[in-house]
Amino acid sequence: MDNVKSINILLKSISYFDYNAIELKGSDDLKKRLYMHFPIVIMDANMVDLLYVEELRVDELKHLLSEGKFHYNSMIFINSIHQTPEKQELWRKLVALPMITVSIDMFHCGVLFIRKEQVKEHFTIRI
Repeated sequence: MDNVKSINILLKSISYFDYNAIELKGSDDLKKRLYMHFPIVIMDANMVDLLYVEELRVDELKHLLSEGKFHYNSMIFINSIHQTPEKQELWRKLVALPMITVSIDMFHCGVLFIRKEQVKEHFTIRI
């Protein structure tokens, strides 16, 4: 994760939502940085508050859902959603899934929420 804006959004999100159980797919450097800012964070719990990924395919998301990995307030943070045409297409497919009720495209990254009681909404925010 070399994008400073994405890192800042991630750190602010963890603080704002008071997330404790986090799963990071990818960078060990990012894990070290998170521990510096949030020393009591729990990594790779059975149920997570926040999942960070560089890329997420629809079948991977469905598998995580079937494992019960998320709760009502869980956030899925995807970095660099516009980096390549392939990543843009993956993002569009994820946003289109009926189970995704809130999606936020911040250009440098994207955030997904699965809130069954909420009407489907998509936001585009330029940061």
